[in-house]
Amino acid sequence: MSKMVSCVIDSVRVSLTNQQRVVVLKEQDNERYLPIWIGLYEAEAITISLQHIEVARPQTHDLICSILKNLDAKCLFVEITALREDVFYANLVTEQNETRKFIDCRPSDALALATRLDVPIYVSEDVLTAAGIEPERDIRDQESSPDSPIDESEEDLSIFKDFLDTLGKDQSQDDTPSRDD
Repeated sequence: MSKMVSCVIDSVRVSLTNQQRVVVLKEQDNERYLPIWIGLYEAEAITISLQHIEVARPQTHDLICSILKNLDAKCLFVEITALREDVFYANLVTEQNETRKFIDCRPSDALALATRLDVPIYVSEDVLTAAGIEPERDIRDQESSPDSPIDESEEDLSIFKDFLDTLGKDQSQDDTPSRDD
């Protein structure tokens, strides 16, 4: 089995091209990200939990949490274990009466439960290697450098903004047409 890497949910986003939802995991101790496409309802379930939104009635993931509690089982962690033919595989890892069980589930459901149960999220190193995204080194270096061209362009933009502000003031003070024109 591949080494497991600790990750956190970085964000839940909407694709601008097709309106699909994607949850972005971030490696805890590294700048590597893992996008996973998920359904609308699962994205909503994760977002509701992350933002601590109160709902009138329990949702499906809340029900699963209640079932675990009432069966004296606890979730130890969730894991994303594999990527085969563009499909991610995950487990909910539980313990009941000192017996550990691995319950196959969709990653979106595992993540929705992890946010509710406040348990760790692990991703297989093989999955991160295959589908993870790491920002280019020179972009990261540029962002962290105080003398980067980004700072210079922001300075240039402030000059342009001042110019636009001046145009706005001139027009409103001198060239404003009156109703009599």
